[in-house]
Amino acid sequence: MTSPQQNLNPTGLDKKTSAILSYALGWLTGIVFLILGKHDPDVRFHAAQSIVFFGAVSVLNIVLSILGSLLGAIGIILSLAGFALAVFAAVVWVMAMLQANRTGGVRAELPIVGKFVAPYADRLAGAAN
Repeated sequence: MTSPQQNLNPTGLDKKTSAILSYALGWLTGIVFLILGKHDPDVRFHAAQSIVFFGAVSVLNIVLSILGSLLGAIGIILSLAGFALAVFAAVVWVMAMLQANRTGGVRAELPIVGKFVAPYADRLAGAAN
């Protein structure tokens, strides 16, 4: 029989809470839980998935902002694209935390973009061993 203490990671949080929190502040908490959840492959996967997805969104937003400021009238279109990307990321963010809660922290691909992100998350989680 396992005690509840055995299901805790070094932060004292269970798998489900750690998986949810790995998405809380995007790639930043992804990095934290990639390090702290190194003994739980499911938490590592959620953390890596958070880093990959929200890191890519951050980079795209920076690129869109820079190009938008340099290209005048086309910049308005790029600003709208950046806004649409931010809304999309917010929707995925909420869905990811809800899914991590529903599955109890077990490995699960991100809604909508999981098939694209999961292979990179697997590699990143594996590299963090």
